[in-house]
Amino acid sequence: MDKKSTADRANAQKSSPVSHLVRRLIAAYLAISCLTVAAIIVLSLVAPDQVNSNAWVRGIIVAMTSVLTFVFASRAAAGKPRALLRLRIVVVVLLIAFTAVLIFLPLPVWMKAEQSVCCALLLMTAILIFRR
Repeated sequence: MDKKSTADRANAQKSSPVSHLVRRLIAAYLAISCLTVAAIIVLSLVAPDQVNSNAWVRGIIVAMTSVLTFVFASRAAAGKPRALLRLRIVVVVLLIAFTAVLIFLPLPVWMKAEQSVCCALLLMTAILIFRR
């Protein structure tokens, strides 16, 4: 009976509008992260004073973690409970990392704004995934 209730919860989670909203929020985070890497490339060619080495490193790291986060969100939306656990852990770690970066890492102003938007998307995600 326990397996049946777990399966029922997983099926309910599959069709949950909250799961789809979480997936959309993480998709936006992924898109912004990839666009940031593209912006870093363009800016380093046309306005190199707007990009520093911290921006390169941070941009690439955020883009890579956004891909993993999207995979976890997609699997969680498909009803996989382990993926939801992974998503919860990753979102908390990322929120802490984003906060620390915003406070301590010298980034260009435009990138601090981008990092703030990503942090807001992750915070909305955290509110939704921890409410369940």
